[in-house]
Amino acid sequence: MKSIMRVNDLDLYYGSNHALKNISMDIESNKVTALIGPSGCGKSTFLRTLNRMNDLIGSVQITGTVLFEGQDIYKELDVIEFRKKIGMVFQRPNPFPMSIYENVAYGSRIHGVKNKRELDEIVEKSLVGAALFDEVKDRLKKSGISLSGGQQQRLCIARTLAVEPEIILMDEPTSALDPISTLKVEDLISKLKEKYTVVIVTHNMQQAGRISDSTAFFLNGEIIEKGSTEGIFYKPKDKRTEDYITGRFG
Repeated sequence: MKSIMRVNDLDLYYGSNHALKNISMDIESNKVTALIGPSGCGKSTFLRTLNRMNDLIGSVQITGTVLFEGQDIYKELDVIEFRKKIGMVFQRPNPFPMSIYENVAYGSRIHGVKNKRELDEIVEKSLVGAALFDEVKDRLKKSGISLSGGQQQRLCIARTLAVEPEIILMDEPTSALDPISTLKVEDLISKLKEKYTVVIVTHNMQQAGRISDSTAFFLNGEIIEKGSTEGIFYKPKDKRTEDYITGRFG
């Protein structure tokens, strides 16, 4: 299977704190990869290394390589251009204080799209892609903040899709949502992999089991085990993985 990203011997330090230790893994195209593990084990820190968000923290030191389509994202790629290709959806929905339409059009406007018809097409296509269009098509001028929590999160996903990324990173995207909204977002993630590669941090074991193709189990800044989700969940090789998945700790 083709890997869109390849991480080799990655170490990350926050000052003297060794937060990620010798991480190596491939992220396969058009698959959902779940990152699981207890709080504070490095999952979200690792996710942020994949789009260089850790660059924003002064005390961070990173060694090793993160290759995107064969290029080192820390040495060979312009960070602005690179981030267009890597979308990010956060734990809590964060729509901008503007209309539903403008939330989705925002990224395209920044990247120079001015034509009204082109923007209309991008907004509709992105909302359809985020399974939200039918619910909001008659109120695109209403504020994005007026939507329910689950709709807001799908609006944030639509905003991400509008700039046509290749990878979508999701940091616990359903942890602030009710069960019905969670299922809608999970259904959406399963559809998104037809066009995109998805990497999701989740605390929810059932969610990882339902939606991911492969899983990496993090503990104390290390990857203890990675492989197909089915293999990790039903035939883990490491006792610590088994203990975490069966709820003995974490």
